[in-house]
Amino acid sequence: MKAWLPFAGVGVLAALAGASLWLASTPTIPTPLKSEAVEAAPAAVMAAKFVDHEGKSRVLGQIAGKVIVVNFWATWCTPCVEEMPGFARVQARWEARGVRFVGLANDDPAKVKAFGERLAINYPLWTGEAAVMDLSRRLGNRIGVLPHTVLLDGEGQVIESRIGIYAEEKLEARLKEILPQGI
Repeated sequence: MKAWLPFAGVGVLAALAGASLWLASTPTIPTPLKSEAVEAAPAAVMAAKFVDHEGKSRVLGQIAGKVIVVNFWATWCTPCVEEMPGFARVQARWEARGVRFVGLANDDPAKVKAFGERLAINYPLWTGEAAVMDLSRRLGNRIGVLPHTVLLDGEGQVIESRIGIYAEEKLEARLKEILPQGI
């Protein structure tokens, strides 16, 4: 037997032990990221002001009484672009059952309008400068990551806040849990 072989075995075991300890102590980030506690009262959420593509002032309270899917996004955000066509399909299937989508972007209004037209987004895309990310943070997105999706009940109470891509099938399953059967 070669003299160095036992030392090599001990070295490999030491490296494995070190890697195991490092992995055990490193926090894992679940997908999607867990959002933080909500710090926005329902009335404040429903009163937050935004602007539509025509320059008209809009508030989420205009669609009170419906389940609202609020998506914080940006034209430059690749995961946002990936999830939005699925949101448009879910909106088409669930609109008659009282679900409304709204996309909120801290982006140039002209870019947002062109983006929505290019992707054939069938729900409103509003802008609001710093107010967009401020509301996103108050709804649990402390790190300011996009996309961030929040489900609100008809009064503006947060049902769910999710950071990262919200897959179409998972969102649809969640809506089935939220809405009463037969609606």
